[in-house]
Amino acid sequence: MDKIQCPLDEAAEIYREQPALICSDRVISYQEYRNLVSTTAQKLKELGVEEGERVAILLPNDWRYVIIMMALLRIRAIACPLNNRAPPQGLRTLLDKIACQKLITSSRQTAREIFGDGKVFEPQELVKSEDARQNSPAQIEVDLEQPATIVFTSGSLGVPKAVLHSYGNHYYNANGSNQNIPLQPGDRWLLALPLFHVGGLSILFRCLLSGAAVVIPEKDEGLEGSLIRYNVTHLSLVPTQLYRLLREESASKIRSKLRAILLGGAAVPMNLLEQGFAYGLPLYTSYGLSEMASQVTTTSADTSHANRFTSGKVLPHRQLRISETGEILVKGETLFKGYIEREGSELPVDSNGWFATGDLGQLDPDGYLTVTGRKDNMFISGGENIQPEEIERTLCEHTAVTQAVVVPVPDEEFDSRPVAFVQTRDGKFNPQEMAKFLEQRLARYKIPVAFYDWPESAGTEGMKFNREIFRRLAGQTSTRANPK
Repeated sequence: MDKIQCPLDEAAEIYREQPALICSDRVISYQEYRNLVSTTAQKLKELGVEEGERVAILLPNDWRYVIIMMALLRIRAIACPLNNRAPPQGLRTLLDKIACQKLITSSRQTAREIFGDGKVFEPQELVKSEDARQNSPAQIEVDLEQPATIVFTSGSLGVPKAVLHSYGNHYYNANGSNQNIPLQPGDRWLLALPLFHVGGLSILFRCLLSGAAVVIPEKDEGLEGSLIRYNVTHLSLVPTQLYRLLREESASKIRSKLRAILLGGAAVPMNLLEQGFAYGLPLYTSYGLSEMASQVTTTSADTSHANRFTSGKVLPHRQLRISETGEILVKGETLFKGYIEREGSELPVDSNGWFATGDLGQLDPDGYLTVTGRKDNMFISGGENIQPEEIERTLCEHTAVTQAVVVPVPDEEFDSRPVAFVQTRDGKFNPQEMAKFLEQRLARYKIPVAFYDWPESAGTEGMKFNREIFRRLAGQTSTRANPK
């Protein structure tokens, strides 16, 4: 199947007045959604945006962003969402990497800083509320192989990659996800993740294929308040967001309305999952990556309690296997089209089409995946291989710990030694206590030689923390304690 009826056209015909986008000040039906996308697509063409052209989007999450994204796909242009929290120099580098000549942003000042003389459009000139009332536009077909988006990886090791997806990548990812987590008209999925990340982008397609609504909260609207205000039924979270939600007094009340919480973006601490299950929250753990347009594996409603702590089973339209060295290999309908570098692209797969993720994992006899770490995070200390994620998971078994990151620091005798950054519920911890806790569970050489407080500067960029930041901080910070 190379071409399909445009999913938005089809949704407008089937779901008509059902809500498609829900915002604080308006509700946009599926018919209005299609009309807005169609007229915005026409304006983009009139302004000179051509098929196959790469157009960057630098905006916070809002309803106009969604319309612009879908309008670009309608005219077969390539939407390139940018991190609106990234510094200007970083954005300039990304735009140069993908040879982008057009930008959509609401800040002319920012545009001048990062884009120079490039062509800039403002969302207000492209999307107008009155366009929602136009007559139904002509229906179109979508080529599933058409290039659709370029999404930048998180750059957790410091170097973001430009990942090119086809329309079919997003379509099949959403289709497989919806087969696992039921979604239907009347359901509401909160857009609590940024649209510049594939985890946020995938929500648009899941809802579009099912007739559900995307809920777009205000910029500074809290998670707890949004869940209550908009009667949210489905939610995508990273572990830090789940931790914050569980701290809210109303967490037990929210569970009665939520039908699914999809967890991804980073490893979820065992004690955090246990707390969430104790609250009765409908948690679905998953494993995914930008190169597979989001989810690859996910638990299901009928997963046994023991297997709910894994990353689940492979979803439809994907394939996964573990290499002889323990690396997770993937392929399928959701596999990206390549990394973009200026005008060229590269799809690094083997002769059988398998993409090496760089992640390490294990599959049990029933097909459940457990992710054990990243190949490029492993380091050698005194001739022993150390996988920092193992130490991090063990630290997070401590009832006081909410997050932990372990990185190597140079050592004259051992080459490298591990140090840990620890975040606790009350912001306090005893390094000697942490060391003794680990000594009962890990080999001696895996015990960090120092423990540091979790730095405020180490925020997440969309879905996961930047490990390179912690490495730099470890090199700059004096030892707080040397456990003995």
